[in-house]
Amino acid sequence: MDRRLRSTALTLALAVLTLALAASYVAPARSYARGGPLGGVNILSLGPGSTMAEADQAIALAHRLHASIVRTQIPWAVFEPQGAGQINAYAQAFTDRLVADATAAGIRVIMSVDETPCWASTAPATIARRCSATRLSAANAWPPAQPGAYGAFLAYLAARYGTGLAALEVWNEPDQNNEDYLAGRQKPQHYAELLRAAYPAVKQADPHVTVLGGSLVGSNGAFLRALYAAGIKGYYDGLAVHYYDLTLGSLRSIHETQLANGDTTPLWLDEFGWPSCWPGRKVEQEQPCVTPQVQAANIRNIVHSIASVPYVAAYAIYKTQDSLAEAFGLLSEKGARKPSYAALTGVLGSPFGAVSPVTLRLRRSGGHVLASGSGPVGDFMQLEAFHGSVLRYRALFTLDRFNRYSLALPAVLGSSGLRVRVYQYWSGPGRDAQRSI
Repeated sequence: MDRRLRSTALTLALAVLTLALAASYVAPARSYARGGPLGGVNILSLGPGSTMAEADQAIALAHRLHASIVRTQIPWAVFEPQGAGQINAYAQAFTDRLVADATAAGIRVIMSVDETPCWASTAPATIARRCSATRLSAANAWPPAQPGAYGAFLAYLAARYGTGLAALEVWNEPDQNNEDYLAGRQKPQHYAELLRAAYPAVKQADPHVTVLGGSLVGSNGAFLRALYAAGIKGYYDGLAVHYYDLTLGSLRSIHETQLANGDTTPLWLDEFGWPSCWPGRKVEQEQPCVTPQVQAANIRNIVHSIASVPYVAAYAIYKTQDSLAEAFGLLSEKGARKPSYAALTGVLGSPFGAVSPVTLRLRRSGGHVLASGSGPVGDFMQLEAFHGSVLRYRALFTLDRFNRYSLALPAVLGSSGLRVRVYQYWSGPGRDAQRSI
């Protein structure tokens, strides 16, 4: 995400549904597996200016955080800029150093591999003529003319770094509508071709290397269903997902799409996070700015929420350090530790724990009852209002950027004799807050 904008997966606007649109609560499947999912952080990417010292520092920081995995971008165009098999010596030396550092620290690396080299790109002539072997451009987002060349490069990475890898992630965010990652038409078909080329090549090089497909930002299942139709099943060991909006609800939604299509491979949530840019800015990279304290609380709540969920195999927060354009980091741009640093260190060391409780306050305002409070980040919330034991009203809504809410109940319900309860879908009715007025 560090150099391109992303589109939001789910709206953050408040959505209130009447009783006629009520949905039934379904609890996420749970399994208290010892240790929980693999946990870690997104670190620096391989680029023309990457230094050995930066690799050392990134892994040292991940080690101090107690990370078991790190995720990095390995642009194919940087590694093989001149032709198939013509390896950039410095890119290889940098990646060797990064993996060696990680292995020594007991950390494994997720390599996300995208960016078609100029010599392989299908970019139209008007775009291709600006392609350069020394810098990335729009031409690198176009799929390769021969998917097998991409598969061969991933096989090279698997053979060279196999035991140091947590996974090889096939491309990055092919369903992004801004075309900064996978450009051109027929994206599901082109992405399926990449997966079908990469998977057997990697497994032939090292059958133990995990291959991740998907790298999805959309959680409504539309792109994933198109990928299934294009024949991706059987060509990946897990699906990578990048969910910044309604993270938990998005995980549940895409998992339901998987199950409906007979896919039981685990999810790797290897990008998620919040920019701590409030109050200086309201929005950053299309995500609502929060305070450093909210960023930290959100990290704790998400990890505690997914720690015991069997279909989530791994998670990696975005990212280690702020930059001029982004405040998603655990460290400030100048290297000072933010509250999120301690939060991630804590949950990486001890992922199982309770999430923040749902709170509820009721007060009268004119002929209405106002319900307000807070809850844990990540999913839709549900409010139910009862007269006695009879359910009279139900509303589905989302929290604001500070994980708070305020709803005016319909005047027809009156302002007395009401019992109201609120709960988060992910946590379920058993962790609700109830009040009467």
